[in-house]
Amino acid sequence: MRKYETIFILHPSLDEEAVKAAEEKFKGVIENGGGVVENVDFWGKRKLAYEISKVNEGYYTLINFSADSELPKELDRIFRITDGVIRHIIVKEEN
Repeated sequence: MRKYETIFILHPSLDEEAVKAAEEKFKGVIENGGGVVENVDFWGKRKLAYEISKVNEGYYTLINFSADSELPKELDRIFRITDGVIRHIIVKEEN
């Protein structure tokens, strides 16, 4: 299993319950795909570096996890089809 980290930004119009539900959804995708969530760090609402689709802030969440090499592809697909996700990135951590 390899170590990965993902950070995703959710739309600022979402309420607190929707943000928590999205966070739980992505943790569930990782755990149901055979991965292990090691750390979840919710950064809260922050200003974006640049405007995206007329939005200049969002809710940031960082998740560190271990998984096989196929899980990030599925997680990326889920990020792309989930409403409310402005941006996301999945990075393999160096050992």
